[in-house]
Amino acid sequence: MLNAIKSYKASPFSFLAIAGAVMAFTFSTWNALLNNFAIEAANFNGANIGMLQSLREIPGFLAFTAVFVLLVLKEQTFALISLALLVIGVALTGLFPTVYGLYATTVLMSIGFHYYETINQSLSLQWFSKDEAPEKLGKLLSIKSIASLCAFAIIWFLFTFMATSYQFVYLFVGGIGLLATLWLWLSHPAFQQHTSQHKKLILRKEYTLFYLLTFFSGARRQIFMVFAGFLMVEKFGYGVAEISALYMLNHLLNIFIAPKIGKMIGKIGEQRALSIEYIGLIFVFIGYAIVESATGAAVLYVIDHIFFAMAIAIKTYFQKIARPEDIAATAGVSFTINHIAAVIIPASFGLVWLYDNSLVFYFGAVLAFCSLVLSQFINPHLAKQRLVNNPA
Repeated sequence: MLNAIKSYKASPFSFLAIAGAVMAFTFSTWNALLNNFAIEAANFNGANIGMLQSLREIPGFLAFTAVFVLLVLKEQTFALISLALLVIGVALTGLFPTVYGLYATTVLMSIGFHYYETINQSLSLQWFSKDEAPEKLGKLLSIKSIASLCAFAIIWFLFTFMATSYQFVYLFVGGIGLLATLWLWLSHPAFQQHTSQHKKLILRKEYTLFYLLTFFSGARRQIFMVFAGFLMVEKFGYGVAEISALYMLNHLLNIFIAPKIGKMIGKIGEQRALSIEYIGLIFVFIGYAIVESATGAAVLYVIDHIFFAMAIAIKTYFQKIARPEDIAATAGVSFTINHIAAVIIPASFGLVWLYDNSLVFYFGAVLAFCSLVLSQFINPHLAKQRLVNNPA
């Protein structure tokens, strides 16, 4: 094993690819089983699931504290520690099938997940050039989809053909994730960063549009992450096998589509790409509100997931306007902004869900419209930044 590790050719891209695959494999397992595990084992209702998702997003809201951790840890080391916390949290989930037990393991998993995602965004924008970033981010998203697809395939097989338990699946997947994280630590050296990063909070006026797009993206994403999946289980009676099959289809499509979307963003620009995403999402959310067919809901869910790949454009837009030394600090701040609404929406809309679930999705359409309006300022802002950087 040690000889294999020594002969392996490590690179910044391979580090991000493998770490992303571990994250996607373990988190996708947690997410795919969550609604069924919560309902069947922990007796959750809409209010409970909303509260759980709000608790899950609190570490995301506190992601700005990552900049303080970087005073004592290098970003690459911090990413590995965060990944380890994520997979341990997933492994423990099935051992505590109660409301408060699931709350506790979710928070542990979420601390690792959100710190990892914060550092992952920072490292990818530092290690990739502006020209190659859209395509490479698309490839990384495709690799994550392959890992997620493997997770869903395992879940589908185990719950369809074997008398398995939630406890076994969570422990099995979490254990694989922990071993892979250890291998990643042993096989990859510490890579150099071209620019020394600020170790303090950064808020700049010229990043205002990025902050706003990030805020609405976080709010809108919660409608999909929390309530679209819950709709499948509660309203249309999807079981674990059906949910897993749907997730498998999503990620199978993403393997081929995400790299193409990355290339498309590089060609047509961030404003056009985000406009396409937001117009599509308006119709998708309205569709969720009125759909009465399980098949129709599944189609909307797949389309919704495809649009997520276009969120790469928000990252590449920021890369174009950011000062190089601001990237790490702003990654933490942006995750906090992304999660301001995410902390509030799941719990509050869980109560709205008990009254009328269609109202939740109509609100999602309003959020998508707000994002569409904001995205129209991207090109003027980029043009202004070019004038500032090149006044001649």
